[in-house]
Amino acid sequence: MAGATKHGHGRPRRAKIAVLKALAFIQQHATKKVSLGKVAKAVKKHPNYLSEQFKQVTGLNFVEYVARARFEKACDYLLNSNRRISQIAFTVGFQSLSQFNRTFKRFSGRSPTQYRASGICAGRIDKILRGE
Repeated sequence: MAGATKHGHGRPRRAKIAVLKALAFIQQHATKKVSLGKVAKAVKKHPNYLSEQFKQVTGLNFVEYVARARFEKACDYLLNSNRRISQIAFTVGFQSLSQFNRTFKRFSGRSPTQYRASGICAGRIDKILRGE
Protein backbone atom coordinates (compact mmCIF):
# COMPACT_ATOMS: atom_id res chain seq x y z
CA MET A 1 0.00 0.00 0.00
CA ALA A 2 1.49 3.34 -1.05
CA GLY A 3 2.41 5.67 1.81
CA ALA A 4 1.91 2.99 4.47
CA THR A 5 4.11 2.83 7.53
CA LYS A 6 5.62 -0.39 8.83
CA HIS A 7 2.54 -0.65 11.08
CA GLY A 8 0.28 -0.70 8.02
CA HIS A 9 -1.01 2.83 8.49
CA GLY A 10 -0.09 5.92 6.52
CA ARG A 11 -2.61 8.02 8.41
CA PRO A 12 -0.47 9.37 11.30
CA ARG A 13 2.20 10.55 8.91
CA ARG A 14 -0.35 12.13 6.55
CA ALA A 15 -1.98 13.85 9.52
CA LYS A 16 1.35 15.30 10.65
CA ILE A 17 2.11 16.50 7.12
CA ALA A 18 -1.30 18.17 6.93
CA VAL A 19 -0.67 19.92 10.25
CA LEU A 20 2.80 21.05 9.16
CA LYS A 21 1.28 22.50 5.99
CA ALA A 22 -1.38 24.19 8.13
CA LEU A 23 1.31 25.67 10.41
CA ALA A 24 3.14 27.10 7.41
CA PHE A 25 -0.10 28.55 6.05
CA ILE A 26 -0.89 30.14 9.41
CA GLN A 27 2.59 31.66 9.70
CA GLN A 28 2.25 33.16 6.22
CA HIS A 29 -1.28 34.47 6.78
CA ALA A 30 -1.46 35.18 10.54
CA THR A 31 -1.79 38.91 9.97
CA LYS A 32 -4.98 38.36 7.95
CA LYS A 33 -8.28 36.79 8.91
CA VAL A 34 -7.39 33.15 9.43
CA SER A 35 -10.13 30.63 10.08
CA LEU A 36 -10.00 26.89 10.57
CA GLY A 37 -12.14 26.50 7.44
CA LYS A 38 -9.77 28.57 5.34
CA VAL A 39 -6.71 26.67 6.56
CA ALA A 40 -8.44 23.30 6.13
CA LYS A 41 -9.35 24.21 2.56
CA ALA A 42 -5.73 25.26 1.87
CA VAL A 43 -4.41 21.88 3.06
CA LYS A 44 -7.33 19.91 1.55
CA LYS A 45 -8.61 18.43 4.82
CA HIS A 46 -11.97 18.55 6.57
CA PRO A 47 -11.98 21.24 9.31
CA ASN A 48 -12.97 18.75 12.05
CA TYR A 49 -10.21 16.35 11.07
CA LEU A 50 -7.63 19.14 10.89
CA SER A 51 -8.71 20.53 14.25
CA GLU A 52 -8.34 17.13 15.92
CA GLN A 53 -4.96 16.42 14.31
CA PHE A 54 -3.76 19.96 15.00
CA LYS A 55 -4.28 19.50 18.74
CA GLN A 56 -2.60 16.08 18.71
CA VAL A 57 0.48 17.26 16.81
CA THR A 58 1.02 20.70 18.36
CA GLY A 59 -0.56 20.32 21.79
CA LEU A 60 -2.43 23.57 21.08
CA ASN A 61 -5.85 24.11 19.62
CA PHE A 62 -6.13 26.03 16.37
CA VAL A 63 -7.28 29.33 17.90
CA GLU A 64 -4.53 29.24 20.52
CA TYR A 65 -1.87 28.60 17.89
CA VAL A 66 -3.06 31.50 15.71
CA ALA A 67 -3.07 33.80 18.74
CA ARG A 68 0.48 32.71 19.62
CA ALA A 69 1.67 33.25 16.05
CA ARG A 70 0.26 36.77 16.15
CA PHE A 71 1.75 37.31 19.60
CA GLU A 72 5.20 36.36 18.29
CA LYS A 73 4.93 38.79 15.40
CA ALA A 74 3.86 41.47 17.86
CA CYS A 75 6.88 40.69 20.06
CA ASP A 76 9.20 41.30 17.14
CA TYR A 77 7.50 44.60 16.31
CA LEU A 78 7.52 45.74 19.93
CA LEU A 79 11.23 45.06 20.31
CA ASN A 80 12.36 46.11 16.84
CA SER A 81 10.21 49.07 15.82
CA ASN A 82 8.86 52.33 17.12
CA ARG A 83 5.30 51.65 15.93
CA ARG A 84 2.49 52.48 18.30
CA ILE A 85 1.10 49.50 20.19
CA SER A 86 -2.34 49.91 18.63
CA GLN A 87 -0.78 49.92 15.17
CA ILE A 88 1.12 46.72 15.98
CA ALA A 89 -2.05 45.05 17.29
CA PHE A 90 -3.91 45.59 14.03
CA THR A 91 -0.88 44.91 11.84
CA VAL A 92 -0.41 41.43 13.30
CA GLY A 93 -4.07 40.52 12.88
CA PHE A 94 -5.88 41.25 16.13
CA GLN A 95 -9.40 42.59 15.65
CA SER A 96 -9.30 44.94 18.65
CA LEU A 97 -6.79 46.55 20.96
CA SER A 98 -8.46 45.03 24.03
CA GLN A 99 -8.22 41.53 22.51
CA PHE A 100 -4.54 42.17 21.78
CA ASN A 101 -3.85 43.42 25.31
CA ARG A 102 -5.61 40.43 26.94
CA THR A 103 -3.83 37.93 24.70
CA PHE A 104 -0.48 39.60 25.19
CA LYS A 105 -0.83 39.64 28.98
CA ARG A 106 -1.90 35.96 28.96
CA PHE A 107 1.15 34.85 26.96
CA SER A 108 3.82 37.10 28.42
CA GLY A 109 2.51 37.97 31.87
CA ARG A 110 3.02 41.64 31.00
CA SER A 111 1.30 44.37 29.08
CA PRO A 112 2.72 45.23 25.65
CA THR A 113 4.15 48.45 27.15
CA GLN A 114 5.90 46.55 29.95
CA TYR A 115 7.14 43.98 27.47
CA ARG A 116 8.59 46.63 25.17
CA ALA A 117 10.34 48.28 28.12
CA SER A 118 11.88 44.96 29.25
CA GLY A 119 13.34 44.09 25.83
CA ILE A 120 13.01 40.36 26.56
CA CYS A 121 11.15 37.97 24.27
CA ALA A 122 9.27 35.07 25.92
CA GLY A 123 6.69 32.42 25.03
CA ARG A 124 7.95 31.51 21.55
CA ILE A 125 5.97 28.84 19.73
CA ASP A 126 9.09 27.01 18.58
CA LYS A 127 10.19 26.58 22.22
CA ILE A 128 6.73 25.47 23.27
CA LEU A 129 6.55 22.87 20.50
CA ARG A 130 10.00 21.55 21.46
CA GLY A 131 8.90 21.30 25.11
CA GLU A 132 11.34 23.88 26.43
